[in-house]
Amino acid sequence: MASRSSKGAEKVTKKTAATSAAAEPILLSGGNPQIPKGYGDAPVQAYIAAMPGWKSDIGRRLDALITRTVPGVSKAVKWNSPFYGMEGQGWFLGVHCYARYVKVAFFKGASLHPLPPGESKQREVRYLDIREDDPFDEAQIASWVAQASRLPGERM
Repeated sequence: MASRSSKGAEKVTKKTAATSAAAEPILLSGGNPQIPKGYGDAPVQAYIAAMPGWKSDIGRRLDALITRTVPGVSKAVKWNSPFYGMEGQGWFLGVHCYARYVKVAFFKGASLHPLPPGESKQREVRYLDIREDDPFDEAQIASWVAQASRLPGERM
């Protein structure tokens, strides 16, 4: 992420946005949208728009919360998932659609307080699974996002 210039990121974003508009996204297993890799807000918004049903609302709420909590957050779509990070520090969070829930991955989640509820096979990663009828605890999610944004991120 640190090696990409703003100009290069814009170029990728514009190209990705044009490609996304031309073709309807394919939903992969579990309803995860297949969105071309790209940097910036445009590919993330394309992913959110392609999330099926109630998951799109969750995606919009998460994106708004992350953007409000971490001004200047960097965004990208990689491996058919939105990523959020800090310029020069790596990615701190990823989102992915599954058949019955939206998974939020905190890449350094083992350092968050309180711990996000979902364990991972990777020692530092913690998950939050959001299902259709789950309460959306905005204050707790914002706290985790703020904490995660201050930790060294993952280079992917």
